[in-house]
Amino acid sequence: MQELELKYGCNPNQKPARVFVKNGDIPFTVLNGKPGYINLLDAMNSWQLVQELKQATGLPAAASFKHVSPAGAAVATPLSEILQKVYFVEGIELSPIATAYIRARGADRMSSYGDFVALSDECDAQTASFLAREVSDGIIAPSYSAEALEILKTKRKGTYLVLQMDTSFKPAELEQKEVFGITFEQKRNDVKITEECLKEIPTKSKYFTEAAKRDLLIALITLKYTQSNSVCYAKDGQAIGIGAGQQSRVHCTRLAGNKADVWHLRQHPKVLALPFKDEVRRPDRDNAIDVYIGEEWEDLLETDDWKRVFTEKPEPLTREEKKAYLKTISGVALGSDAFFPFGDNVERAHKSGVEFIAQAGGSIRDDNVIETADKYGMTMAFTHIRLFHH
Repeated sequence: MQELELKYGCNPNQKPARVFVKNGDIPFTVLNGKPGYINLLDAMNSWQLVQELKQATGLPAAASFKHVSPAGAAVATPLSEILQKVYFVEGIELSPIATAYIRARGADRMSSYGDFVALSDECDAQTASFLAREVSDGIIAPSYSAEALEILKTKRKGTYLVLQMDTSFKPAELEQKEVFGITFEQKRNDVKITEECLKEIPTKSKYFTEAAKRDLLIALITLKYTQSNSVCYAKDGQAIGIGAGQQSRVHCTRLAGNKADVWHLRQHPKVLALPFKDEVRRPDRDNAIDVYIGEEWEDLLETDDWKRVFTEKPEPLTREEKKAYLKTISGVALGSDAFFPFGDNVERAHKSGVEFIAQAGGSIRDDNVIETADKYGMTMAFTHIRLFHH
């Protein structure tokens, strides 16, 4: 099949809409549901992301995409007991690909609501069962077990979008898109992100742990498919905070850092002990945790709204408690899709436990950025690779 008609484009008024290839066949098969324009943009971007994550790490990979940027991305590294509790999978023996997606979805559950899923490996029944209870729009994977496909076909009253990707597909070297009647053409961004990118280290500290190298590669590959400007914090084999589409890089660093802080604070003993009612739906639970952790906690606890989700009124998580907890965080990796123009990015990263940085380098103020990293004993690599994505 060379062409697929779509219901509409980005918005309902944008008709007609279609996807097509000029040569050969469309490289995916629709196994269930009907794809939309944004679904397919998410599918094609997220598929590339998980393939590159697997190539770089050798581990099964997953991504959770929303509006053409990842909300989360991860590889299959074991979950600690605390993360099992945070991700609501306590005591369950998970397959590698299920672990990867649970991590990807857990990076930012608020943003992953209604996501598009990408898996580097076959979707098994366990992953499909986990997806069946989440709000999601669709999935792309290289294959599906028979049981997994049956589970997914029942989701969203039978309309859940299931795409199977042809793993042998190789796109043309040149890519095009049209804006306002003008055709843009460029070479595909096929730059390979490997540990070679991390060899130039201008800081006094020269040491990357093996975990830091893995996490920096995850951050950089994630940024390759994130709308620019973008910054990604990573730890334990997954993105934990992604800042996308900001005009100012320090705003990116703050946005991603705030998300990383929330990821860490979800592991705070007070959050783990929140007395949720059994009948509270997952989206309501996630929203309550987000408000409880945030600066507007009074909206939940100082009104009767807490009665909707909790069996009893919990004590607030104070600003002082949050600051004290976040000061214990270390070992976080940070990637940037271009150079840091000022040391303020490093200052903000330090507040979220960043010890390892990979950025392009090449700013006229590199000396200030290096000096700031040295102040905190960080190890920073200059990759000399810009990863803008639009």
